[in-house]
Amino acid sequence: MTAVLFDFSGTLFRIESTESWLRAVLDEAGITLPEPELSRTAKALHVAGALPGGAPPEQLPAEFAEMWAIRDQSSELHRAAYTAVARQVPLPEPALYDALYDRHMTPAAWSAYPDAPEVLRALRERGIGVGVVSNIGWDLRPVFREHGLDRYVDAYVLSYEHGVQKPDARLFTVACEALGAEPRQTLMVGDDRRADGGASALGCRVHFVDHLPADERPDGLRAVLDLVN
Repeated sequence: MTAVLFDFSGTLFRIESTESWLRAVLDEAGITLPEPELSRTAKALHVAGALPGGAPPEQLPAEFAEMWAIRDQSSELHRAAYTAVARQVPLPEPALYDALYDRHMTPAAWSAYPDAPEVLRALRERGIGVGVVSNIGWDLRPVFREHGLDRYVDAYVLSYEHGVQKPDARLFTVACEALGAEPRQTLMVGDDRRADGGASALGCRVHFVDHLPADERPDGLRAVLDLVN
């Protein structure tokens, strides 16, 4: 293998919990909710799938289905889709829906998986190109910079910048071309069998990891180092 492509959310980084997300926004707004109400609201937002990078909706209303399916093709669609599902849950102030969306784009909302720095550093030392291929509606580069991992990434291929989302093979083609790598010498690492598995249509090898909280997956990426030998 001469290159490795990584998904972002659930692969290299994990978003904070829904309760942490809500609590941070309420604190910033100077709003206090009784703990039982805060917990109930966080649970409702979780069920609605309102946290980008978190769990998908448990039951997506039909009126949101079309927008949800293409939400990663532009920043406008991404914000509209996530704020729409969030608005199913009553909040103390209307401005909080956009504040929640804005919060998830901050580096503070994300944690790198414990072995991500080690694995990315080892790939760099071996001279293997690294790309990040993500279905996303915003620029995640500041997250990598804030966590000190940007130095190990050679290319970012983000769906909203290309108007194409995984599993469309065109996104993986852009990534391979950016790294100067042949698809058959490229490994794609992700947590979504449908989206990330799309790389196989191009001839890439695919390896899956579990989308778990960071403290429950301390070494899920280390297998990558064996796979590139």
